[in-house]
Amino acid sequence: MAAKPTMLTEEGLRKLEEELEYLHSVKRKEIAEKIKIARSYGDLSENSEYDDAKNEQAIMEARITTIEAILKTAVIIDESNVTNEHVHLTSLVKVEMLNSGRQAEYRIVGSGSNEANPREGKISDESPIGKALMEKSVGDVVEVETPGGVIALKIIEIGK
Repeated sequence: MAAKPTMLTEEGLRKLEEELEYLHSVKRKEIAEKIKIARSYGDLSENSEYDDAKNEQAIMEARITTIEAILKTAVIIDESNVTNEHVHLTSLVKVEMLNSGRQAEYRIVGSGSNEANPREGKISDESPIGKALMEKSVGDVVEVETPGGVIALKIIEIGK
């Protein structure tokens, strides 16, 4: 069975490639040096520095494997072919929360891309809000189940 494609923006692809290069060229060397130093302390059975370095190495190698898997299935979103008629991946969506009148702006990003960062207003297309907004148009109202209860969002603007 083929792996599910990971939709990425050009920026998301660039960031993943930069992170992978950093992990390969810098971080691996740093951790190898930590392991070497920790080994010099002697008995490995009671060497917390060695255990910490090996744990850090395992976490880093898992991250490298994850990034490589993402890059193998990456499909770059061609933003030149998309319009602002409907919400889609890469859309910048301005919404009004009807219960409070507050407004928010979200950039819709691919779910497998690791680009999502709610603090920066980047939400996954598979998050509750992202999923509710996909393929909707300006003026549409969507209801979203959140941990705090159901919220109603009205789409005010769709941009790139």
